[in-house]
Amino acid sequence: MPQRVDSPSDRAVEKLQTLVRIPTVSDRDPANVDTAAFDAFVDALLEQFPVLHEHLELTRIDTHGLLFRWPGESAARPVVLMAHLDVVPVGDAAGWRFPPFGAEIHDGAIWGRGTLDDKGALVAICEAVESLVEADFIPAQDIWLSFGCNEEVSGSAATLAVEELKRRGVRPWFVLDEGGAIAAEAFPGVSAPVGVVGVTEKGVTSLELVATGDGGHASTPAKNAPTVRIARALTRLDAAPMAPQLTDVTLELFRRMSPKAVRPLRPVLRRVLDAERLRPLVTRALLAAGPEAAAMARTTFALTTLSGSPALNVIASTAKAGVNIRIMVGDSVADVIAHVKTVINDDSIRVDVVEANEPSPVSPYDDEAFALIERMITDCFPDAVAAPYVMMAATDARYFTPLCPRVYRFTPFRMSKAQRESIHTFDEHLGVQAFLDGIDWYRRLILALPEGTDPA
Repeated sequence: MPQRVDSPSDRAVEKLQTLVRIPTVSDRDPANVDTAAFDAFVDALLEQFPVLHEHLELTRIDTHGLLFRWPGESAARPVVLMAHLDVVPVGDAAGWRFPPFGAEIHDGAIWGRGTLDDKGALVAICEAVESLVEADFIPAQDIWLSFGCNEEVSGSAATLAVEELKRRGVRPWFVLDEGGAIAAEAFPGVSAPVGVVGVTEKGVTSLELVATGDGGHASTPAKNAPTVRIARALTRLDAAPMAPQLTDVTLELFRRMSPKAVRPLRPVLRRVLDAERLRPLVTRALLAAGPEAAAMARTTFALTTLSGSPALNVIASTAKAGVNIRIMVGDSVADVIAHVKTVINDDSIRVDVVEANEPSPVSPYDDEAFALIERMITDCFPDAVAAPYVMMAATDARYFTPLCPRVYRFTPFRMSKAQRESIHTFDEHLGVQAFLDGIDWYRRLILALPEGTDPA
């Protein structure tokens, strides 16, 4: 049986459950989007946070995006807190331990699509703001809440929110979106959790490989049919990744983690920080430590979609394969396309660019804004090491980089390795206490915003 939340202090958990139960699944094709679910979510958000809606100015963005302004004592250094209300599909519901839109509580956690990505953060932000508004608190600076509605499909809500802020002359001091977390079991040999704050993110680029031919009846196959050439191209690409590299951001991550590493590893990490020639050693270690660590060291290629013949007895006249690429800082879209064409080595295969995004600029991690986020991590999670990192996934935050030089990606929830691996797949869940701690983190961040003007 699902566990019940009996404590009055856990009313926020019930709000999250209410919103997780609304299946706001986004799709690249607007015709496939259940707009009624998104309407219901916006209505439910108003019902769950009436004080926030009463006191903050709301601008609707795109179809269901929301942009709130909470006036502060000053507008000199406004802050933007971000989240998104859409989710990815659940896949085969039979693969879930508990109903994906049930928001049931088991083993001290809320289970359901969107708990981690990203309704948990959205509700935590709203709960923190609502409680402070109820206490008649006025923040030191204007605070904007930007909640996108199509982040999972790289939709237009975030860019339209940026345009609205530009129109109003808003130049944020810093922007904070989803991203890193209080990550347990993040790195081999480091027992302490790491509060990783994304200071940049990989560029998301998608390519489609297309091979064409005559097709025909399966009883008379010819050599090098489109499907064969596509299969060969994918095999070659899978076997030939781009060269790994260790960024300055990752080196800083290691520097901060080194005191928490197991004793045999500490001198190795310290030497790496002091000797350029030892960078390849750490790079090889990352590549060997599993997919999560390896993705920190190179541009990655995920071979995702395949299409060919519509029938078993028909030779395909066209075969296609989709490749989703996450481009490491230091590489570029042009580098990636050149690599793909060189590796597949087949002029008969067309390489179409579906979407192209360069890696985001690196935000500073040695100034006052980052120091504030770092201090909040240390205060709320004293066992964690706060550190910058290169985020592997894509967020709406990347669209804010032309507007603000300080764009950070951090979700203040404790997450195990299993939880991080559940994002976009089965059994996504968020610990109840982790969620409540996240609310406290956002509240403390808002209370700690400094007065004064932006020196930049």
